[in-house]
Amino acid sequence: MRDSTDPIVRRKLWHEVFDRLKAMITRGELAPGDAMPSERDLMDRFGVGRPAIREAMQALANMGLITISHGERARVRQLTAKSIFQQVDLSAHMLLSASPDSLEHLKQARRFFERGMVREAAEKATAADVTGLEETLQDQGGKLADPAAFIAADMRFHSRIAAISGNPIFEAVSEAMLSWLRDYHTEMLIWTGKQNVTLAEHREILDHIRRHDPDAAEAAMVRHLDRSAALYAHHG
Repeated sequence: MRDSTDPIVRRKLWHEVFDRLKAMITRGELAPGDAMPSERDLMDRFGVGRPAIREAMQALANMGLITISHGERARVRQLTAKSIFQQVDLSAHMLLSASPDSLEHLKQARRFFERGMVREAAEKATAADVTGLEETLQDQGGKLADPAAFIAADMRFHSRIAAISGNPIFEAVSEAMLSWLRDYHTEMLIWTGKQNVTLAEHREILDHIRRHDPDAAEAAMVRHLDRSAALYAHHG
């Protein structure tokens, strides 16, 4: 909290432009998909120069509120759970690279999250959901010689499980955590060569989801994640 004797800091012009543009978006004056006013229009409207407009627009883009494309007018972004999590991707990777504790905390969070998601999937899965998981597992089985593609299919399998909940935030959290862990998982896979073990564990998880057995599905998921974590710890 500022002391009453603290000097008042004069705000930069672009901060004021940013606040006004953000208010236009949050109030709905500019809807998702709408083009932002041109730089010239905004300069005339607010009585400021082009640098202030450009800094404000870049700040909006950094927040994920608008998209800026070269040669085109910026547009208001359709916010989704997925797009919100994508905004912190770079920061998350920097944190994980700098802090071994953070990587371990993320693995623990993922384990906790996956237990709940697989239970939800076992309770709610439709025939179409099971078919989708089958297709993803078949695709993963065809990528044994390509670690990066195998990991991508692995991520889709786990994200599909989260998607069965019908909650887009669950799906976005799953995709975000898996993306943040991807580099470490790829290394682990190359070190261990345990692709066939992973496929067998995924098959077991899928079978329990198909039978709508949340307890068995959760137990299989825990074994799968703990086995992977133990192998990574051994080779790390």
